[in-house]
Amino acid sequence: MQEIDFMSSLHKSTKRDYLKRVNDTVYPKAKAAELAKKFDFDYWDGDRRICFGGYKYIPGRWSNVAKEMIDFYKLTNNSKILDIGCGKGYLLYEISLILPNAKLYGLDISKYAIDNAKEEIKNNLKIGNAINLPWEDNYFDFVYSLNSLHCLPAKDLYNSLIEMERVGKKDKYLCVESFRNEEEKANLLYWQVTCESFHNKDSWQWWFELTGYKGDYSFIYFE
Repeated sequence: MQEIDFMSSLHKSTKRDYLKRVNDTVYPKAKAAELAKKFDFDYWDGDRRICFGGYKYIPGRWSNVAKEMIDFYKLTNNSKILDIGCGKGYLLYEISLILPNAKLYGLDISKYAIDNAKEEIKNNLKIGNAINLPWEDNYFDFVYSLNSLHCLPAKDLYNSLIEMERVGKKDKYLCVESFRNEEEKANLLYWQVTCESFHNKDSWQWWFELTGYKGDYSFIYFE
């Protein structure tokens, strides 16, 4: 287990006006969160003041993340790989461009995301919940989850970490939202619309120990 960062450069490429978001008059924070938590059109492709504001495939946006994970974990065309919270499958698609014969699987709670996924990868994706993964023990060579598990309340977070550890043989990686100080905590509260688990780094480490999660991890911060 180690902290390794594949995500912060992508996260920092987006500029955020925290006060504007929390003070919006058309989509005040509570309304935006209520719509976003349906993980339907409004979350993915609705108004930017709700969430993504149009989650489209941008060639190359995920390519560095795919390459870095493949290189670090020495993944091959024989690898079985699972993306928990895969969304529209863009990262899995980028992995498929490098490892066209790897067995790729994606799972997401959002039917809208799966229905509107990248066509080339859509058949590899299924609707499901991280708390009950439909695969046997040690099935995957590599399991990852990016910016998803912090959307779960405590009891579901507990189960999802256990499940993630269960289905992975060895290599696992997750990235979640966190904070290091009160400013970052406030910014996270202002910006997020689906986060349910608000933890600093020490608290996340406690969760890993509690559930027996032994994979790698990283955090994104709202600076």
